[in-house]
Amino acid sequence: MTSNVRCWRPRLAVLGLTTNLVTGCATVDSEPRIVTVCPPVVEYSREFQARTTEELVLLPERSSIAEMLGDYSVMRDQARACKGR
Repeated sequence: MTSNVRCWRPRLAVLGLTTNLVTGCATVDSEPRIVTVCPPVVEYSREFQARTTEELVLLPERSSIAEMLGDYSVMRDQARACKGR
C-alpha cells in the first residue's frame, strides 16, 4: 500500500496560511475589555473616629489589629485615588 502523506502536505499548508490570514483581518478583539470598578469608601463621623482612636490606644503594643487598621487605611487611600480618576 502506498502512502499519500505527501499529497496532504500542500493542502494543510494552504489551510494553515488561509486561517492565519482570515483571523488577522478579524475586527473583534479576542480579549475582553477590563472595566475598573472602584470600591466604595465609607465615611465615618468625627465622633466615631475619636472613639476609634481611644480604643486603639488601649490595645497592646504591636497589636495585630493595629497593623490591620494600618493596611485598611492604605486601602481606603487607594479607593479614594481610584474614584479621583
